[in-house]
Amino acid sequence: MDQRSAKAFILSLLKEGLPEKLTYHCFEHTVDVHTSAITIGEEEGIVGEDMELLKTAALFHDSGYLMGTGRHEFAGCSLAREHLPRFGYDVDQVETVCGLIMATEIPQRPTDALGEILCDADLDYLGRADFFRIGNLLFQELKSRGMIANEREWNELQVRFLSGHRYFTATSQRLREPMKQQHLAQVRQWLATHP
Repeated sequence: MDQRSAKAFILSLLKEGLPEKLTYHCFEHTVDVHTSAITIGEEEGIVGEDMELLKTAALFHDSGYLMGTGRHEFAGCSLAREHLPRFGYDVDQVETVCGLIMATEIPQRPTDALGEILCDADLDYLGRADFFRIGNLLFQELKSRGMIANEREWNELQVRFLSGHRYFTATSQRLREPMKQQHLAQVRQWLATHP
């Protein structure tokens, strides 16, 4: 399994191929999730092949956006199945990667520790200081796709999402949950002052 070459391949595809209107599901998001997955994975004691598969899944988790925005997790699995074997991934490894990608579909449904880590990495920003900056990128993307109309709808969506979201790993619960709750309070405050 040549994870380094698979990484170079998919990052090149994402950098060149993702539509500009994807201001959130962009190249930078994939790099961010990859970095977060490694950090959380190390904190959770993931090593060896499991870490390599986790890193691969992080890199491919939104690659389906190269093929459109509908059910992008399935499309990402198709890309993984098509390309990973030439980088030395066997059938079981590819299916593990696909299972991790599918766990990130909203609502998230991880079935094992690696899935929990990837899900937490995918939404790591919810509990970070750059929450509002990254959230604004998602707001712009959803608005350009006609999924929300204005800032009030966006903040109502954020309250529903943040209220229903939970981190799975002990690492993210410890490092991200407290600030996520602060962000939720701030968004609720915005809604209360912008009737």
